[in-house]
Amino acid sequence: MPEEPCQCPDCQRFYREHDRLIREFPTLRQQQELNWAALQSFRTLSGRVIEDLQKQCGQRANENLIDATTTEEALEPDDQMQQAIADLENINAHLFSIEALMERIFDVRAPEQIEQKFRELAGELAPDPLNADRLRLNRLLHQTPDLPDRK
Repeated sequence: MPEEPCQCPDCQRFYREHDRLIREFPTLRQQQELNWAALQSFRTLSGRVIEDLQKQCGQRANENLIDATTTEEALEPDDQMQQAIADLENINAHLFSIEALMERIFDVRAPEQIEQKFRELAGELAPDPLNADRLRLNRLLHQTPDLPDRK
């Protein structure tokens, strides 16, 4: 028997977003472009955050050089900041590696027949949750004997 999908709020949010992305981008080409754009936006944003954090650390280091009475407690947040920057740089390095691999997906061009198959299966994998038939089916599936509308 297949395992039931997790019902926690995070997983539910993921399932909704997953299905939305399939519905709104139902072709190979659209999925390629979507993933490329998501990767690029992630790299751009994390790169900018790294730059800003490094500037802040540089300014604090200059201030600490001027103030010779810096205590060890004051240095602790700087250590945490340096660790966060190192972690973000690691993430960016992984994103760069993924980008290099993803460039290969743009070598694939699918004929219209294949793109149509993508659209068809997208409708099966992630039907519109607001579709009237889907709403009726959900209502029927979620009725239980203890609900008053079950007759």
